[in-house]
Amino acid sequence: MSNRFFDASVAPASLPEADVRGPWAYLWWLVRIRPWPLVLSGVLGAVWMVPLALIPLVIGRAIDEAGQGSGQAGLYLWSLFALVLGIVQALAGAGLIQAAVGAEAHALSHTHRLLMRHVVRLGATLGGKARSGDVAASAAADVESIGNAFEVVGRTIGAVFAAVLVAVALTATSPVLGLAVLIGVPAAVLGIGPLLRPLQERDEAQREQMGIATSQAGDIVAGLRILRGIGGEAGFAERFRRTSQEVRRAGESAGRMEAWLQAAGVFLPGLVTVGIVWFGARLAVQGTITAGELVAFYGASAFLTLPVSTATEAAETLSLAKVAAGRVCTLLRLTPETTQPAHPEPLPPGPLSLVDAHTGIAAEAGQLTVVVAPADRTGNLADRLTRPGRSGDGAPAVLLGGVPLDRVDLAELRSRVLRSGPADTLFSGTVREELTAEAARSPRDLDVALFTADADDVVEALPAGLDTRLDEGGRALSGGQRQRLVLARALLAAPDVLVLEDPTSSVDAHTEARVVERVAAARAGRTTIVFSDSPLWCGVADREVRLDAGHVPGSPDRSAGVPS
Repeated sequence: MSNRFFDASVAPASLPEADVRGPWAYLWWLVRIRPWPLVLSGVLGAVWMVPLALIPLVIGRAIDEAGQGSGQAGLYLWSLFALVLGIVQALAGAGLIQAAVGAEAHALSHTHRLLMRHVVRLGATLGGKARSGDVAASAAADVESIGNAFEVVGRTIGAVFAAVLVAVALTATSPVLGLAVLIGVPAAVLGIGPLLRPLQERDEAQREQMGIATSQAGDIVAGLRILRGIGGEAGFAERFRRTSQEVRRAGESAGRMEAWLQAAGVFLPGLVTVGIVWFGARLAVQGTITAGELVAFYGASAFLTLPVSTATEAAETLSLAKVAAGRVCTLLRLTPETTQPAHPEPLPPGPLSLVDAHTGIAAEAGQLTVVVAPADRTGNLADRLTRPGRSGDGAPAVLLGGVPLDRVDLAELRSRVLRSGPADTLFSGTVREELTAEAARSPRDLDVALFTADADDVVEALPAGLDTRLDEGGRALSGGQRQRLVLARALLAAPDVLVLEDPTSSVDAHTEARVVERVAAARAGRTTIVFSDSPLWCGVADREVRLDAGHVPGSPDRSAGVPS
């Protein structure tokens, strides 16, 4: 993709900056910016869970009413109460699903938007700061883990509230049994705690391996054509198999710990239930409690397995969410190399000059300048000319239209300067959408850009012409075809300053000659800088600058370039 500059002013105003000091700070920030879905989810979770807790008590009371010979009225009354509780639970459950999904969607959408906004902010610098696999895994697995944590909150709040209610009700009936519940249930939940830390560590290891595997898969797909050409498919395939096995082993390790956690979530509350039922049966035999109260105790103790299992699920989900939020925070803490100046200076209208006294590159306004430099240094040189803050220690700033580059408003810089190089790619979609994505141009402008880049024959050879859908990266095209379409996209944007890196390196000499002549004619009156050592480009240049290794930033020799 053509290297444009992110305009901070176009960020969604409704999305504030996140708190990325740590995973818990980030999760709490998500709660703060929109608390109502979670509040509603918690209230409905309590309304949904309380009837489940009360129904055993109501049934026990109904049994006692029937056994005391008070007639059918009491039995019917308590049965009707149980029916009402069932209806309330059904309605609250339906609302809980909607509220929980809303809370989950809030966390998912906001995290997705933050990641995408920050990726745009980082722009071309992202590749040097994070693996592509980490970004892809965060946008998929990490975001989903955070959303799952928000989905479980309502049920967890309801489970805690209902467990407290049951404990109070049982204590009112039998203080000894109530005390057993108040001690046993928290003990069962706390018994799960020692398993959470190992689970987090194993999830971290699995997540790290997934990021590595995703990066390798992307590299293989992107370079498949080259791998076939040099016979490297087998080597990369073996490397990816080894990485896949590492992912599998890390997943198995995390899965074993999750299995232990799930087993503890069943075993520990089961022990509490068995103990309460055994103790309650002894009290019933002694006549301390009635048969109905024994049924109520059994039902209530059986119900308590639900809050404990819900708490287990919440602990596991929050553990995964903490790992995911930590990864998201790591990405969000990456800083772009270009920042908006505090007091930007406007650029003059019309054609712009681009002068770098540090290297001797000077492009006059409205002229075509060719820079001949070592091939391994052209990327650094193009960075200096197009990115603010790339001057280096003590080096004079690059001047764009007489204005230091780091004082230019990023929105204006983005609209008037464009850099196109070998790292640019084609995204999936139709050719028409790909070429016109950044600028609304007329069909004639599109035809002119294709002609100038000598790419009209590329479009004609496609099955549906401009409406042909491209795979990501344009993998079905040859290197020369992709390069010409990328050049056409850059020309169609029609920036005041266009910086091209080896724009014809993948085409034959005849095609290059046509492209050179047409670009020189089409860009007449606009500033164009071409990094190339091709004699064809040098032949049409208004100005030629030759740099050796000593003139490149970062090398010992800081002398100026030699224009000709």
